[in-house]
Amino acid sequence: MTSSSFLSIIIPVYNEDENVLPLTKKIETALINYKFEIIYIDDFSTDNTVKNIKSLQNPNIKLIELKKNYGQSLALAAGIDNALGDFIISLDGDMQNDPNDIPNMLKLLIEEDIDLVTGIRVNRKDSFFKKIPSKIANYIIRKTTKLNIQDQGCALKVFRKETAKELNLYGEMHRFIALLAFLNGTRIKEVPVKHHPRKFGKSKYGLGRTFKVINDLLLILFQRNYLQKPLYLFGNIGLFFFSLGLLINIYLLIEKILGFDIWGRPILIVGVLFVLLGIQLFTIGIVIDLQMRTYYESQDKRPYIIRKITLPTEKDKK
Repeated sequence: MTSSSFLSIIIPVYNEDENVLPLTKKIETALINYKFEIIYIDDFSTDNTVKNIKSLQNPNIKLIELKKNYGQSLALAAGIDNALGDFIISLDGDMQNDPNDIPNMLKLLIEEDIDLVTGIRVNRKDSFFKKIPSKIANYIIRKTTKLNIQDQGCALKVFRKETAKELNLYGEMHRFIALLAFLNGTRIKEVPVKHHPRKFGKSKYGLGRTFKVINDLLLILFQRNYLQKPLYLFGNIGLFFFSLGLLINIYLLIEKILGFDIWGRPILIVGVLFVLLGIQLFTIGIVIDLQMRTYYESQDKRPYIIRKITLPTEKDKK
């Protein structure tokens, strides 16, 4: 790794006004021997985050302000699309990731000729409600794919430019970047990184986000296993329920022949309707997601709108 390589540090922020100044200082100290840009993507903060970033008047900072709150995935996508670096580094704006880990990750990326180095938070400083859903998702991914990553949710990642640029992030997909990259044929290495407790601001994590994560994980697994052969999934499910229904009807027919009254048993209809409704809703969700991707990608549109980009002035660069 040479100091002539240009780095892009991508940091989505939402109401992190107390963190941007100390985080910027930590990045500059950690990367003192590198040329880099820091790209802050403000996801429609309601505090002084934008004001504090602009007050830094730092020649290395690029500020992207989104027109509304799109979520971390699309904020990260906006940063990647506007990054100019040979290598792209992502990290959270809450100062829980440690920029001092970046040089070693960059060195590993080059020496082992891989495409993505991702961190594993060996001593994670998060609450129980954040750890458990993450552990469940990590376990499911390890069991259903060949990707043996212990910590999918670590935001600290170092990419080659080409690897980051080919990612298509939607929903809560930022939590599964390593999996998405792996499905694209990316060579990945996981290394231990430091993790600090949050000092300023409030966590944006809530239990409601857990369900979004589960839905996105199911969608990724569907795309990996059944996107080109959906009949294998829906056909097998349909066959199972058809066979079950056939057995139930044969049973009821036998009871009818034996003289039992089978009229007035609504539980069978209710159960079948509930099952079919669940399958239908899941199918509709997949179809809509694919239509959305086709809409944006076929027309070369992005699923976010940038309100303003603030670049360093000539005065700042002097």
